[in-house]
Amino acid sequence: MASPGDAETPAGAAKRLRPARTNATKQKLFEASMELIGERGVAGVTVDEIAAAAGVSKGTVYYNFGSKSDLIAQLLRHGVDILLARLLSVRDDSADPLAAMNEMIGQAMDFMDEYPSFARLWVSENWRTPSEWQDTFTELRGLLLAVVGAAIDAVAAVYPVDPAVSRGSLETAIFGACFVVGLDRQTYNPERTREQSVTAIMASMRGYVVK
Repeated sequence: MASPGDAETPAGAAKRLRPARTNATKQKLFEASMELIGERGVAGVTVDEIAAAAGVSKGTVYYNFGSKSDLIAQLLRHGVDILLARLLSVRDDSADPLAAMNEMIGQAMDFMDEYPSFARLWVSENWRTPSEWQDTFTELRGLLLAVVGAAIDAVAAVYPVDPAVSRGSLETAIFGACFVVGLDRQTYNPERTREQSVTAIMASMRGYVVK
């Protein structure tokens, strides 16, 4: 243990970087990398370019995140953290669970609007076999599916639902639709409104409820 009189090294100070500063750096890197990746794909972007676009030094990127692969993994986690926060922000035990699900999907569409390159990265890399970030995708997918599944369970607790519908398949269908419908709207059908996209995804959920 260092004595009180020992001077702290710059490296030691950097290791105790405040969480707020670290999160701000991650957000800058996330936004910069999403823009660059959206233009050229993961393979076509270098750490130098990401650092320059984010306004941070390459050394800061390597010190805090290691390799380019580790940086992308951490940025995937950061993006999912943002998405999860938005999905969970609409949870309200007193609300109609169908209305809550509708708003949750709307939040997902808003996220896709704001970060379309994240959706492209997710769709292009998540189902690639093998993927460099397969373990990361598996973990993050599980976190997102758990939120969707909880919303489905909330609906089933209030409404009569069709027992013939696989709950796991419905969970996956809604999860996948949020990415695919959101990305399709951004890429091919910008004239489609947020409400039209949400209604289309909600059709699966409303079909689950027995009239």
